Amino acid sequence: MNNTLSKKLKKAAILGGCAALAAGLPVFLAAPGAVTKRQKAPFYGRNFAHRGLHSEDRSVPENSLEAFRLAGRAGYGAELDVQLTKDGQVVVFHDDTLERVCGVHARVDEKSYDELKLLSLCGTEQRIPLLTEVLEVYAGRGPLIVELKTGRHNRELCEKTYAILSDYLGEVCIESFNPMIVRWFRFHAKDLVRGQLASVRRDYGDTVNKRTAFLLSRCLLNFLSRPQFIAYRIGYRPLTVRLAEALGAMRFGWTAHNERAERGRDGVIFEFYRPQRVFKKQ
Repeated sequence: MNNTLSKKLKKAAILGGCAALAAGLPVFLAAPGAVTKRQKAPFYGRNFAHRGLHSEDRSVPENSLEAFRLAGRAGYGAELDVQLTKDGQVVVFHDDTLERVCGVHARVDEKSYDELKLLSLCGTEQRIPLLTEVLEVYAGRGPLIVELKTGRHNRELCEKTYAILSDYLGEVCIESFNPMIVRWFRFHAKDLVRGQLASVRRDYGDTVNKRTAFLLSRCLLNFLSRPQFIAYRIGYRPLTVRLAEALGAMRFGWTAHNERAERGRDGVIFEFYRPQRVFKKQ
């Protein structure tokens, strides 16, 4: 073999290697974690009431004890949000601030639980509940999805949420928009199924920079947490999200307003209508 041919073959080999690495990079970045049939079973083919079975007229407020009581009574799975109070209590509440739901201009984490429990949810008699109270009311009557909100003390929220869930006898999994929260559960709570919440890039607004929004919207940070399901906003899903699903991630969608959203998904988070409890054969 002459030197010219040898150089050409070496160059081709290098280019081929680079091409193979480039082709494999999206797989490495987006690949999910392994999930067994036993782990899938409680969540597969289920409809989950978004923030409990709350009503569009707000007479039954979101994330209220009554909303979870109704969801459990109807046999639905339920989804809820948790964050920390100023004094480190794990409460069930979605927004960072209290204004939309309670009419108070303040952050949740600026108030103690004793202060928060005095506030009305949507002008009703319902109050902001502790996670422990919701679990007691729901009492394992269906599977739960617990979303951990990003805050000022994420590790503390992870630790305290897991401690509470460890004593719960019902079926439960966790999810978050924050890959680092999901990552914590990957290494410290391998018994819990974990999911990555995501949406299209524009939905992140100014909460993160454009580069991070791109990565999050395409689930290209899955390598950090290896989520076992992807909960993606219903509508367009980027190719890398569909790649993660093809590689074994359960396909969850949010937030559904009719049963058409069940098509092609393994789990659906719904609100303001009454779907079947189970939409696929287990």
